[in-house]
Amino acid sequence: MAEYLRTSSITAELENLIRDAREKVYIISPYLKLSDNIRQLLNDKEREKVEVRIIFGKQELAPTEMEYLESLSYVRLYFFKNLHAKCYLNESKMIIASMNLYEFSQQHNREMGILIDTRVDHDKRVYEDALRDVDSILHNSEDFSYVKAPKKEPIQEIEAKEPKVKSSGTKKIKNANRQVGYCIRTGEEIDFNPERPLSKEAFKLWNQYQNVEFPEQFCHYSGEPSNGETNFARPILRKNWKKAMKN
Repeated sequence: MAEYLRTSSITAELENLIRDAREKVYIISPYLKLSDNIRQLLNDKEREKVEVRIIFGKQELAPTEMEYLESLSYVRLYFFKNLHAKCYLNESKMIIASMNLYEFSQQHNREMGILIDTRVDHDKRVYEDALRDVDSILHNSEDFSYVKAPKKEPIQEIEAKEPKVKSSGTKKIKNANRQVGYCIRTGEEIDFNPERPLSKEAFKLWNQYQNVEFPEQFCHYSGEPSNGETNFARPILRKNWKKAMKN
């Protein structure tokens, strides 16, 4: 029969599920931020040439996260707009749980889940029923491809006499290695880093509750009003997503 899982058990069984996979791994989670352990396991699957399909739907992935996943030949990414389900499976086991594949959830949230094992007759029928929905989600998802921008020559330091040009996106300033972003709560200029989209003061306020889905007011990439469409987990407006990853 299906086994009940608590938070720590979900994380442990998920790692076992990926580790034991010999044919396929499907990861379905609205939010994605991979822990070091999950990355190592995906690296192992890459060496073993195991097919990995990742379907996400809420979080615009940070450029570093996207580049890592795109570097793996046996990983395919899909975007499903209305995704809320969290499901993880290999060829013989499946976990259906409340937990996103998001490091914050694994470490801080209280989660519940069910482990389904096809070695049990009743579980096999449940697995097959759930797999039909997984296939439907996959076939109705957008095959998400990320085209890497060509490397640009280093930009020379801007002279003080040069007129300022208003930019609708991330811009280079005197330190050519620094990119300007915007605090998603206050709109003030900060370093561009989708994993740290708040100013120091705004982060202190956010850190009291640590709600990654709390609606914020600005796009971290462009600084334009987001009307609550951005948050800590999704700091960049969807229309700016690919442009941000090319910078």
